[in-house]
Amino acid sequence: MITGLGVLAPTGRTVAEHWSSVLAGRSALAGITHFDASSYPARVAGTVAGFAAREQVPGRVVPQTDRWTHLGLAAAAQALDDAALDPAALPEYEMGVTTASSSGGTEFGQREIEALWRDGPGHVGAYQSIAWFYAATTGQISIRHGMRGPCGVLVTEQAGGLDAIGQARRLVRGGLRAVVTGGTDASLCPYGLVAQLSSGRLSTGTDPARAYAPFDVDAAGHVPGEGGGMLIVEEAEAATARAAAHRYGTVAGYAATFDPPPGSARPPALGRAITAALADAGLRPERIGAVFADAAAVPELDRQEAHAIAGVFGPYGVPVTAPKTMTGRLYAGGAALDLVTALLALRDGVIPPTSGVRHPVDELRLDLVRDGPRQADLEHVLVLGRGFGGFNAAVVLSR
Repeated sequence: MITGLGVLAPTGRTVAEHWSSVLAGRSALAGITHFDASSYPARVAGTVAGFAAREQVPGRVVPQTDRWTHLGLAAAAQALDDAALDPAALPEYEMGVTTASSSGGTEFGQREIEALWRDGPGHVGAYQSIAWFYAATTGQISIRHGMRGPCGVLVTEQAGGLDAIGQARRLVRGGLRAVVTGGTDASLCPYGLVAQLSSGRLSTGTDPARAYAPFDVDAAGHVPGEGGGMLIVEEAEAATARAAAHRYGTVAGYAATFDPPPGSARPPALGRAITAALADAGLRPERIGAVFADAAAVPELDRQEAHAIAGVFGPYGVPVTAPKTMTGRLYAGGAALDLVTALLALRDGVIPPTSGVRHPVDELRLDLVRDGPRQADLEHVLVLGRGFGGFNAAVVLSR
């Protein structure tokens, strides 16, 4: 059972701000402001504006860690407060942390590499050895809240937030009382942006309203972003016994697959992930009220995803939405934020819209929710994530 949510995203620095922005269809995409990106092919992104790490992260930790860890620590603290869960009241070995990471601490790493080349090895800080590391956020959350049970990190790019909550469910089933899970990312620095450009999937559009348009005839890549979401997963009976104020939903089904290598003539494996997640949840396709799409905005990848959805649900068989069009793809934070948004959709009975799509591709045969939210009596929703390199994940959330 999910009992707490925390958000640091381009659409808002709290759950309420994010949800309000999403329902209003307010895109947070804009020009990159962290550095002068005028000479880079990609110049639009989703940034977390107004976030001051020293106001939300212990002062001694700030210089030791990267921005993505600052965002993760702040979102985790929000989620614990939302769950009214005091870690000090639980046995320390019965709490765990499982997060997703995609790039690690690229901004911190860039500063130290610059110091190395400019001033020499004696000027590289000792914390470089840990601040860049994929598990840094998991470790810092564990240390800050005294969570000494099983802890880990999953590195599966955009699919990571779904893989992390799948692992959190395993840990709770194995006896843990509570797990902090989710993911954040913050790679909007020159080093990080160049690494993302190497995928060939970034949009070079300069109009924020159209730079990220999945399932659209003008789809030409995604817009990057920073931020993400954190969630508290508890054993259902324990959450009920402590009268948890929020019981947003349950992780009813989870599955992950890996695409075959290019040129193998075997089909992509997203459809198998969807089918397996539904089977894990014990649900037939018609029980799913909405699909939160991965929405790569790369024509071939969009076609693959639309084919997988139609193959399970039938043409136009289920409403499909991609609220990440308002934030950009947040990599490790993207699917985690989608989980938060999907849980709020279950709570309020409304499917949030997709922004930026003006000319949907008819041949994809998707019932794409756009132009405004759609009221719906939702009991179960499906969240999809695909990571660069062939990762696929699907999670079924139930009210």
